Amino acid sequence: MTWDYSRLKGKIKEVYNTQDNFAEAIGMSRTSLSQRLNNQLEFSQNEIAKAMNLLGEDESNMVAFFYTPEVQKHERD
Repeated sequence: MTWDYSRLKGKIKEVYNTQDNFAEAIGMSRTSLSQRLNNQLEFSQNEIAKAMNLLGEDESNMVAFFYTPEVQKHERD
């Protein structure tokens, strides 16, 4: 399953201006963050908790940021 991180990306831009700045704040390389945001790697539970804290979001909003399924686009015949 792939996840829709558009809300997370928007919040990162709002709070940190760039994904590079957020990657530094959370303590991972920009490549590692990019891989997670592009569904190539999964966020760990610790990374999710730290991200919510850094972004100033209550953990009750975690589902909206990290567990929204990506809508699959179907090809037309």
